[in-house]
Amino acid sequence: MSRPLQVFILLAIVLYFIILSSFIRRKQLNLKYMLLWIVSGVVMTVFTLFPRLLSLISELLGFAVPVNALFAIALFCTLIILMSLTAILSHQNACLLRLVQENALLEQRIRKLEARAEKTAADEGEAGQTTDEEGE
Repeated sequence: MSRPLQVFILLAIVLYFIILSSFIRRKQLNLKYMLLWIVSGVVMTVFTLFPRLLSLISELLGFAVPVNALFAIALFCTLIILMSLTAILSHQNACLLRLVQENALLEQRIRKLEARAEKTAADEGEAGQTTDEEGE
């Protein structure tokens, strides 16, 4: 890998980490969800700083060209991130469903209590009118 390319990639990785840190600072994403993105940034940094490591890994895995190994590693990391995000989304959907059901039950309970209170108020109003009529 040529020096200008390494410098360009390192600058891109620095920008990548700046964007990640801004997401964390603005609390748009939780740190625990960002860990996979941070790990992928570290992996990119290691392969950029030590390109011979990528050649060694590609030889060990049987890839003819190191770029193919890099592509396979990137694809694998992307799949891991997608599985992680899918698991998070599934958990959030289950929580949302539970909250919606609890909200519906609370609304039903409020309606019953309001109806009971109106009935009690109406009964007390009738009893008050009967007492007033008897007093006359």
